Amino acid sequence: MLENLTRSTVSATDPVVKVQGLKKSYGSLEAVKGLDFEIFEGEIFGLIGPDGAGKTTTFHVLSGVMEQSGGSALVHGVKPRDVRLEIGYLTQQFSLYLDLSIAENLRYVAGLREVDKDVFVERSAKYLKLMNIERFSDRLAGQLSGGMKQKLALCCALIARPKLLLLDEPTTGVDPVSRREFWDLLATVTTEGVTVAVATPYLDEAERCNRLILMHEGAVEEMGSPAELKGNLGLARLEVRGSAIDGLEKRLHLIEKSDPSIFADVQTFGDRLDVLVKDSGTASDAVRKAAAAEKVENLQISIQEPTLENVFVTKLRAKTNTGAALVDRPFPFIAKGNGIDSVNRSAIFAQGVKKVYGSFHAVKEVNLNVAYGDIYGLLGANGAGKTTTIKILCGLIKPSAGRMELCGQKSNLRSGALRQKIGYMSQKFTLYDDLTIRENLEFYCGVYLVPDKLKQERIGWVLNSSDLAGQEGLLTAKLPGGWKQRLSFGAAVLHQPQVLFLDEPTSGVDPLARREMWKLIRDFSRQGTAVLVTTHFLEEAEYCNNLGFMVAGSLVAEGSPSEIKSSQPGKLVEMRFSDAQRAYAFLKSKYISWRVSMFADSLHVVFDNPNQELPLLESELMAQGLTLLSSRQMPFSLEDSFISIVQRASGEV
Repeated sequence: MLENLTRSTVSATDPVVKVQGLKKSYGSLEAVKGLDFEIFEGEIFGLIGPDGAGKTTTFHVLSGVMEQSGGSALVHGVKPRDVRLEIGYLTQQFSLYLDLSIAENLRYVAGLREVDKDVFVERSAKYLKLMNIERFSDRLAGQLSGGMKQKLALCCALIARPKLLLLDEPTTGVDPVSRREFWDLLATVTTEGVTVAVATPYLDEAERCNRLILMHEGAVEEMGSPAELKGNLGLARLEVRGSAIDGLEKRLHLIEKSDPSIFADVQTFGDRLDVLVKDSGTASDAVRKAAAAEKVENLQISIQEPTLENVFVTKLRAKTNTGAALVDRPFPFIAKGNGIDSVNRSAIFAQGVKKVYGSFHAVKEVNLNVAYGDIYGLLGANGAGKTTTIKILCGLIKPSAGRMELCGQKSNLRSGALRQKIGYMSQKFTLYDDLTIRENLEFYCGVYLVPDKLKQERIGWVLNSSDLAGQEGLLTAKLPGGWKQRLSFGAAVLHQPQVLFLDEPTSGVDPLARREMWKLIRDFSRQGTAVLVTTHFLEEAEYCNNLGFMVAGSLVAEGSPSEIKSSQPGKLVEMRFSDAQRAYAFLKSKYISWRVSMFADSLHVVFDNPNQELPLLESELMAQGLTLLSSRQMPFSLEDSFISIVQRASGEV
């Protein structure tokens, strides 16, 4: 009764969440330092920031799991612990019961949250269908892929229709198709009055939030919509393409260091450079001059708006303590490519490779050719066959058919001599939790036969590049996920491999550390190492020289990132409406689901022929009382391309 009386005094225009001067300390460590923000009904509010910024601690307070040390945090005008039944919380760790089925997990949570039986039946059917897992309702949670587990966790968090939904890095390890379904469900539930607060390390996801706060060391650095954050940066982004961009990159970095007024940042992707600039005209002239000196051919310069990653990195690099995160930490190479003769030789070659388990074809007729010094990205939804393909290519499992070559060796791919030339970082952290950091590294030095004279230098490099120097006596079990991934990468390259297999190497790693890891990966490729990498984060797939998209065990598309994007059929159109949520619901009912997605206050729609379709659609929108404020054609992102390729290959057009 007291709760109802308290709630009745809260106006409909009051914020759902009101945080003032929020502080939280653990002994002498001040994790959160005086936060101030509000979240309003139906909003998707994002928290971004590096590991240790205080995002999870903030969620612990907002969920009522712990009390703050100072300030106040109110949900609907009262303390969070007094309205727990109205708060849904999806934590970083999977917290459901692995020995219960999907349906049993949902039923158990519904019982805890006091959901009426008839309401439960209706909601569970709705959410399972929206998440595309209704046909697996009898499957044990322990038998689900990482993406399906996260989908189930979201369904459980929503089953009581909470007023406030807290999501702490909900899509880590989730494939792009499942991520799109995940965010489509969030867009749907906000139209039903659910308010969402989400912390994410993926800044392309943060574009979907209505407003964001950028956190660092427990404080808010900046707050606003994605467009406001990018606009406040005061910089433009040049996409630079052409031949010999490695030499051009070095020259532009020299200019950046000598005259920051021209270039604020230079970043290398697989087939392009991204250059942040204050004046696009002056900077474009400087790029052309540098390109001429490097004899770059087919130079192309396009002016684009900055990304949220540009905002994130630029703001945090300006902080004294984070600038060090992007300082060069070169690996102590002893010889380029370990002295291999890579002329006219493939590092990884596969022809007609298949893998069959009983009647199930996990891999079907895969052909690959990865050169020394190349970074090849193997992309696909969960279950597409990527991990099986990698295990075949590095000799961990035998193919059912096909021909393979690894480091010039055509047979006996499991030999000890060949394994000394290969580095492998698996999808799951493979170091030993009950050993210290140093013990793990010394163990892998022994496994890879690193010479005694190089051990301490290599171990020191791993500790420094992982920001773990001085903590080598810590048990690895106590490390956060992002630090574990960095340490695991270091262990995989201790012996300077000729071929490096990386299976989702940056899962759960924050954008600053992710950028540093990719710089290290590029350093190895420039030394002649062939790199084959899988990732669910499509923005980082741009770092690859070439990409292959897998669907149901088959390789359905290949090319550079630019080639993949430019080859997509149809057009991507950004549309803005006076009532975006109602327009979203209408367009979702009209088009097949993957063609429509919500990004903050705009909708992205894929048309086969917008010149013909848009005029007809506008008439239908007017009949629905929906006003189209603006529309503009946009280039396909890699995520858009991935979704389009996968869905078309699956027959959903």
